Amino acid sequence: MRVTRESLIRIAKETAQERAFNDRDIIAAYLTGSLVSKETDPLLGGTADVDIILIHKEEPKHRREFVKLTPDFHVDIGHRAKAEFKRPRELRLDPWLGWEMYDPMLLYEREKFFEFVQAGLRAGFEFNAPAPALQRSRILLKDARSIWRELLEIEDAVTPKDVLQYMKSLYYAVNAVAELSGPPLAERRVMLDFASRAETASRPGMDAALVGLMGASALESSKLEAWLPEWKSAFEIAMKNNRVDARIHAIRTNYYEKAFVAMLGSEKPVCVLWPLMQTWTFAAEVLPDSELEAWRAACGDLGLGWVGFDHRVSGLDHFLDEVEALLDELAAQHGLETSTSI
Repeated sequence: MRVTRESLIRIAKETAQERAFNDRDIIAAYLTGSLVSKETDPLLGGTADVDIILIHKEEPKHRREFVKLTPDFHVDIGHRAKAEFKRPRELRLDPWLGWEMYDPMLLYEREKFFEFVQAGLRAGFEFNAPAPALQRSRILLKDARSIWRELLEIEDAVTPKDVLQYMKSLYYAVNAVAELSGPPLAERRVMLDFASRAETASRPGMDAALVGLMGASALESSKLEAWLPEWKSAFEIAMKNNRVDARIHAIRTNYYEKAFVAMLGSEKPVCVLWPLMQTWTFAAEVLPDSELEAWRAACGDLGLGWVGFDHRVSGLDHFLDEVEALLDELAAQHGLETSTSI
């Protein structure tokens, strides 16, 4: 099967139209993610997903599902309620939904939903103006700082949940920088794409800081390669557990594994670390203790185990301070309130 951006977009349109035909509750559908961006190659390791959002009149019965196309391609369908968009102007300050609705591709519309929402979101070309852009980044930074405070309460052994919370705080902080010049970073591409966003923000050193905060400043690529079989074993066990995060799904095995292999063979193999550790830790959340030895060893090597975790949390604190200083500097340049003047 020959797959191109155009063929995947065609599949997206057909999927949206078929779903809407069979479900009158669906009032609109749009395509988001890497397929929409002409600047990003949607294929990573020869795999890709098709990100479709279906808008329902009422609250949807479920929020996310995956549909297999081939072993290397699948449709990732998100379900949202119309009520989430009832105040379009407020979406300008939403660091997640605002960007999602800013420039997607309309796939289907039963009523004038899309035009109404985008008119409010884009009115006056204010979405990318300094004030709303900085406010979105401050929201992300605030959430990152809130999670960091919770990490200070950890006293016993570091659990998968603790590592995920650490990565979540770091992800929010990284996106507080990234969203100054574009949409949030896709989780599979965090360490691939952050360097250019940090450069645009005149903070190129933040890329190295991200690598350091993941414990990989001196990590050999051979170590990352050695972790792949253990990661896959954990993934395949966890995907059978109905309590695992939705992203750990049989349909997505190649989506991750082939991307990991491609990144390991690239000029910057450390980029694999973010999606590798995130998905491995999602899996670890539901694995029995007897299956966690390899995951714990990897965390130990990265300073994300009991020994070293305090140091990582301290480093995260410093990184959050650096992000705050950046946002304050930009605010001052544009005559806006800084964190010390609010």
